[in-house]
Amino acid sequence: MLSAQQLATMLTLQDKMNAKVNPDWLNAGYGYLRAAMVESVEAIEHHGWKWWKAQHKDLPQLQMELVDIWHFALSACIIDFKGDIAASAKSIAAELASGNTQVTFDQKNYDSSQLSLLDNLELMTGLCAAKRFSVPLFMQIVVQCDMSADELYRQYVGKNVLNFFRQDNGYKEGTYIKVWQGREDNEHLVDVMNALDLSKPEFSDLVYEGLKARYPQN
Repeated sequence: MLSAQQLATMLTLQDKMNAKVNPDWLNAGYGYLRAAMVESVEAIEHHGWKWWKAQHKDLPQLQMELVDIWHFALSACIIDFKGDIAASAKSIAAELASGNTQVTFDQKNYDSSQLSLLDNLELMTGLCAAKRFSVPLFMQIVVQCDMSADELYRQYVGKNVLNFFRQDNGYKEGTYIKVWQGREDNEHLVDVMNALDLSKPEFSDLVYEGLKARYPQN
């Protein structure tokens, strides 16, 4: 289960990233759950659903889609609580602590713990289309995609911090260098994160500093 510290870190990072894109993002009317719905459909594609042809589940791509969905879900939650990060974290923590695996959609009850990964992805897509999101359902899908809560946190923080780092080093202006020492920045990110203690409250800051230390200096 995600810890209070992990939730606080992720929500704070999400708020900062959204504010970097638009300082008034809370009032911009962006369709975050619409974005989550689209990513959910893409996750279904990576799982494979076509019965008339051979398909293979692409687990790494599925996991990447879940990290993207989590970005949008956190954004929607922060909006629900009018920018209050502490209240957002408390709400998510309460959902996780409830242990409730029941989801009601279109007046029908579903037990996500008894459904297949594909059925749960489809259920999440429907909920997002209806402007709703179930954290317990999402975490059930995370488990079905062979991810732990710690791995979700690790991948989320890594992607978020890398996006910050890119922006701070000229990504929008086109001056950012994506390949250093013959390797892409996301490969350097993996090295940096593997050398750090995930449990430290300053984990995200340490990831940023690790990237900064590796980045080519003018």
